[in-house]
Amino acid sequence: MFTAFFVCHMNGLYTILLLIASNVFMTLAWYGHLKMAEFSWFKTLPLIGIVALSWGIAFFEYCLQVPANRIGFEGNGGPFSLMQLKILQEVITLVVFILFSVIAFNMQIKWNHIVAGMCLIAAVYFVFGFK
Repeated sequence: MFTAFFVCHMNGLYTILLLIASNVFMTLAWYGHLKMAEFSWFKTLPLIGIVALSWGIAFFEYCLQVPANRIGFEGNGGPFSLMQLKILQEVITLVVFILFSVIAFNMQIKWNHIVAGMCLIAAVYFVFGFK
């Protein structure tokens, strides 16, 4: 009994850690090229080169995202339903993106960003709170 409980919770932790790492790669693949445009060598890269570089980074995102979903899905012994996995992934994506925006682009967090974050917390509550 304890072993099954422990494995299920460890699967949940592994899922969350893999999703965080996956979303770091995803954010770099999708938005990193906007920051890289500050470098002269990168400005001369044709669009196809930028796309290829982004796809190369996104490869690592998929190498983490797919195992995260397999490990975390309740159909495979994980603790999360399909809906919970999706909401969890979206919340992690937005948290990683906010951190990236603040660190890489010196963006300021505004009141509407905070309200949007509270709506995400509410979404998590509704998805996880009622089974």
